[in-house]
Amino acid sequence: MTEAGRDTAERAEGRPRWTRVLLKVSGEAFANENGYGISGEIIEQVAREIVAVRTEHSLDMAVVVGGGNIWRGRTGVHSGMDRAQADYMGMLATVINALALQDTLERLGQPTRVQSAIHMAQVAEPYIRRRAIRHLEKGRIVIFAGGLGDPFFTTDTAAALRAVEIEADVLLKGTHSGVEGVYDDDPRTNPDAVLLHDVSYLEVISRGLKVMDSTASTFCMDNTLPIVVFDLLKPGNLQSVLAGVDLGTLVR
Repeated sequence: MTEAGRDTAERAEGRPRWTRVLLKVSGEAFANENGYGISGEIIEQVAREIVAVRTEHSLDMAVVVGGGNIWRGRTGVHSGMDRAQADYMGMLATVINALALQDTLERLGQPTRVQSAIHMAQVAEPYIRRRAIRHLEKGRIVIFAGGLGDPFFTTDTAAALRAVEIEADVLLKGTHSGVEGVYDDDPRTNPDAVLLHDVSYLEVISRGLKVMDSTASTFCMDNTLPIVVFDLLKPGNLQSVLAGVDLGTLVR
């Protein structure tokens, strides 16, 4: 049976398209209307989407969160701060977002674990690959925080690396602000920008398409890890993507 045929059969039987996924959520997606801080309403919306997916489908899910709603390393660099110091501050911001998401998920009845690349035993486990996989096998959602624990790398790269480490079938890149996927131009400034539904890794890298940073995109290509870019904040989209509905952009 072809891949398309298998996808169709799985959709007909109600099985998810993938059985282990990693969801990348930018910090900006959690922000209040002013673009900063944490919106409890948005975090609860995202958490409810995740819980609904876990309730309906038998799949393993991990999450990588960014920290741009609290601090972005390049903001400090632009003001003259040392790059490494600024990036470490950004890693700490991702832990704050991870703890906020964990609290909301657990209030909704979903067991979770936060694993941080920066050790802080009072609030999170250290990142240990085999332990993370065991948590997933037990039905817990694992939230990876602290980036990679090293400066000069984005949370996009952390998401790509963690996805491969836990043997995820796909990396789901959740967007926000009404951006539905990858376009041939910036849809926020060009109303004629065209949504690209299916693109190759090489197209993403050579054309500089805004999917993930180039390091993350190249890593996904080297490990044949597909990426789905979609609007996470549109209700029902996460469930639709996992059910096999063709929305957003598939990079493979």
